[in-house]
Amino acid sequence: MTLIKSISGIRGTIGGFPGDNLTPLDVVKFTAAFAAIIKEDKFGQPVKFVVGRDARISGVMVESLVTSTLSGMGIEVLNLGFSTTPTVEIAVIESKADAGIILTASHNPKQWNALKLLNSLGEFISDGIGKKVLELAEKEDFIFAEVEELGSITDDESYIDKHIKEVLDMELVNADAIKKAGFKVAVDGINSTGGIAIPKLLKALGVDDVVEVNCEPTGEFAHNPEPLAENLTEISKVVIEQHCDLGIVVDPDVDRLAFIMENGVMFGEEYTLVAVADYILQHKKGNTVSNLSSTRALKDITEKHGGKYYASAVGEVNVVAKMKEVDAVIGGEGNGGIIYPGLHLGRDALVGVGLFLTYLAQKNMKMTTLRETYPAYYISKNKVQLPPDANLQAMFEIVMQHFQENEILTIDGVKIEFDKGWVHIRSSNTEPILRVYAEGQTPAMAEKYASQVIEILDSMMHF
Repeated sequence: MTLIKSISGIRGTIGGFPGDNLTPLDVVKFTAAFAAIIKEDKFGQPVKFVVGRDARISGVMVESLVTSTLSGMGIEVLNLGFSTTPTVEIAVIESKADAGIILTASHNPKQWNALKLLNSLGEFISDGIGKKVLELAEKEDFIFAEVEELGSITDDESYIDKHIKEVLDMELVNADAIKKAGFKVAVDGINSTGGIAIPKLLKALGVDDVVEVNCEPTGEFAHNPEPLAENLTEISKVVIEQHCDLGIVVDPDVDRLAFIMENGVMFGEEYTLVAVADYILQHKKGNTVSNLSSTRALKDITEKHGGKYYASAVGEVNVVAKMKEVDAVIGGEGNGGIIYPGLHLGRDALVGVGLFLTYLAQKNMKMTTLRETYPAYYISKNKVQLPPDANLQAMFEIVMQHFQENEILTIDGVKIEFDKGWVHIRSSNTEPILRVYAEGQTPAMAEKYASQVIEILDSMMHF
């Protein structure tokens, strides 16, 4: 079993020994450490937290531990209950809270849960704050409130509806056009809160014909919850058999978004951001950002519209920082994460659905036809097992020397640019592996780029 401590929070498998897995003691310790740091910056002023969770089985237990611990630290708690990651982010902003905690392990299986930590802007905490949380939790150096200073806990389950209203109020979301298009849409909510939020959103947008698949929020995920093609055979079949115009797929905390075309084939997780950016850039000229492991198609589309594309290190907090730096009008990650600053700076599947359906309605074309309008790229995702004594910097140096004639980026591992693709190698934060991602204009080209780098890495490890 596993416990992973990182600067953005703590996640792990439920049960087992404290410090080895995500146990009640670990939940309390890390919640208290984060609360202590936020309280320190408030200099004795009242502190307010927002808490929300996905539908996984351990959610009720973890929620009660987190809210009670925050109360025990003297903090006022706004508890959203069933929620989504972007909904909690918006609630932090709307309620003028000082911080937020999202209880979700995102695309991990049902055995997992996590505490994801937000600042007062509804954004993931910085590297510096994250390190302070880890240090304080390790020392257990925090003081709980006395009885007369305990914090209150207020339940408010209205924020998904508030979130939907904010999406409908966005300038570039056109519910009238969507209703007029008469879409029939299938939704796979992976038995989590997407099964609540996405059908509600669709109906608010004027989609009357919604086919719900795995939308009961039981936490008993019907399939591997990561929205990849191999996990989506059920909804692909439903889209074809029910003659749907498209299918919508989210992960358990609803910050990743993927589409199924009318022929039952994935639109491509990478192309969720590309299509939404194409729409935004037609109305708002400007720059875009995605991480180094995302498709080059976003750069192509951005330059076509006269903007400039920028790459960031992998991780939402890094994408958001770069978006702020270059004043991007749209950004995100190739895993289906849409970040639209027109509402808030966080990955948001609800925002993505509203913008994408508006664009599809206005284009008045099938999903397959829209997909054909974008540059064709294919990504190969590989990993290389690292020995315990691996010298990563030396390995990166040799790879860079081998490709010294190419353009090379080093903001997150090493990315080598080719005329018709790229290879990105970076160390995993959670496993003793190197991730080797490559992209090319054909699957064979992507595999070729990846294999060139993997051969170099293998030869070093067997030297």
